[in-house]
Amino acid sequence: MASNFSIDKRDIFFTLFDLFEVDKTYKDIPAYNEQGREDFEMILSEAANFAVNTIAPINQAGDKNPVKFENGRVIVPKEYFEAYKQFCENGWVATSGDPEFGGQGLPNGIHSAASEMFFAASIAFYMYPGLTMAAARLIKAYGTEEMKKKYVPRLYSGEWQGTMCLTEPSAGSAVGDLKSTAKKEGDHYLITGQKIFISAGDHEMTSNHIHLVLARAEGAPKGIKGVSLFLVPKFMVRDDGSLGERNDVQCIGIEHKMGIKASATCTLSFGENGKCIGYLIGEENKGIQYMFMMMNEARMGVGLQGLACASAAYLEALKYAQERIQGTSIEEFKNADAPRIPIIKHPDVKKMLATMKAYTEGMRMLCYQAALFGDLAEHGQSQEIKDKYQGLLDLYTPIVKAYCSDMGFKVTELAVQTFGGYGYCSEYPVEQYLRDCKIASIYEGTNGIQAMDLLGRKISMKGGLLLMTFLNDFNMWCEENANHPTFSDMVKQLETTKNRLAEISMKFAELSMGGDMAYPAFCATNYLYMFGDTILGWLWAKAAIISEKKLNEILQKKGIKTEEAKAKEIKENPEAAFYDGKIKTARFFINHLMSRTEWLAQSVLSVDRSGLEIKYIS
Repeated sequence: MASNFSIDKRDIFFTLFDLFEVDKTYKDIPAYNEQGREDFEMILSEAANFAVNTIAPINQAGDKNPVKFENGRVIVPKEYFEAYKQFCENGWVATSGDPEFGGQGLPNGIHSAASEMFFAASIAFYMYPGLTMAAARLIKAYGTEEMKKKYVPRLYSGEWQGTMCLTEPSAGSAVGDLKSTAKKEGDHYLITGQKIFISAGDHEMTSNHIHLVLARAEGAPKGIKGVSLFLVPKFMVRDDGSLGERNDVQCIGIEHKMGIKASATCTLSFGENGKCIGYLIGEENKGIQYMFMMMNEARMGVGLQGLACASAAYLEALKYAQERIQGTSIEEFKNADAPRIPIIKHPDVKKMLATMKAYTEGMRMLCYQAALFGDLAEHGQSQEIKDKYQGLLDLYTPIVKAYCSDMGFKVTELAVQTFGGYGYCSEYPVEQYLRDCKIASIYEGTNGIQAMDLLGRKISMKGGLLLMTFLNDFNMWCEENANHPTFSDMVKQLETTKNRLAEISMKFAELSMGGDMAYPAFCATNYLYMFGDTILGWLWAKAAIISEKKLNEILQKKGIKTEEAKAKEIKENPEAAFYDGKIKTARFFINHLMSRTEWLAQSVLSVDRSGLEIKYIS
């Protein structure tokens, strides 16, 4: 059965324009103040059309006819070539790129919304242009003027592919253990080594590949402090921008994966013949500092992948549940003559759909808020504003990556469950979403590493300033809304959850200062889930308050005052139903899903070390 792929553009617009009012925020930023809501809606509508009509139709084709490696060539599905060409021609590669180099100059918040759509249509396809933009931004930030002029415009246009080359067979998460070397020779370096799991590492949709490679220069110290960053082109680039001879870098194989099968995941060999030329970016031994820019951008992208898979799977499950007739109502289960009903009317299916909706729309709020932080960190009107939002972005990055990838997988799992046996069959799309989504919790730093980054680095960064900024903003909001006429109960629950999060943070600090590093690390993932649940609860409460206001405006405009008339309006008016759904989903999340933060907190406070002390016998 073919996919009836769709995008929840209504909720995307609500999140951007009603919840975060990005159009008003961007009016105060000189780089964006000539763009308004009408422009953003038009651009995102075009992105949605492209995702639905061009990318989504090739998603299953790529899954059934994956990337091949034959005679040293990486062969991508034939359907990808025309879609990639159109993608580049429409300027989607560099939506938030600097116009000076050919980018569209859109805010990151709008870029993120468009990226969600493209990922939802096909993660495997969007993996090709996805890292190119990040590579170009890194070169623009840290490269020489010559590098910027020579490489950035062609990366922005999609004519060339950008890659990120960190992982090696013996150095995955422990990047500092890498063995790739760089020997200085005149104005360049000779690179030797092997990199694995390189997304879009080689293919023929672009005329050149620009690899950003971490390696250790001669005489550099051991560990991460001795790593440098190099620009290594697949084909050398002449001064006039034309391509020269082939550089000494080869793809020697691809991975065969459970998901994103049409994405070329390559093993690259550098300098087999001793002639791989690379150019130093920035200074020696500072490579990991530069690469963090690309890594963090990629981590935000991975969070969007989790959200995108969740959204696509949830919408498929919702349509199926509305159409699939099975069984009778719970009240009529003993009546053999009772009419058969759509499964969406069964309580357990309702719970699964409510869970999918709550996490999906909550993750959308989280991802878009983080993107807005990025815009304010880059373009804030004062250094104080820039510092505040850069700190919040740093704090949110591991949460966006890990929470959204794990909860995205949970949503796709529930979508498969909603389909029942059909969900396990490849004729229906949700099983592919499940397989495609799983990688998100693994690459760009496993989720365990993200949890350690949150707890071990971000919480203690700048003397705890990032956490305190978050908690202070949360405290102010709780005080402002403590007596809300409708949602004061939710505010109280959120305040309790926020205080629990602060308590756990202090407990970890106490244990670490006492020399116990293992137990906090053991609980780090649960802590990240607590943090993510707390943020989503806060965002859902904000969404509920705004939705109630919007719903009341509809009711007042029509002179509706009674509950019966209100219920009728909600049933018949899609806009009223949308806002009512937001309010009910907020209550569901806070009462049923966010409540797990309490048992997560209790597990941490138990300081039970049994899991650390199990002796395994094989």
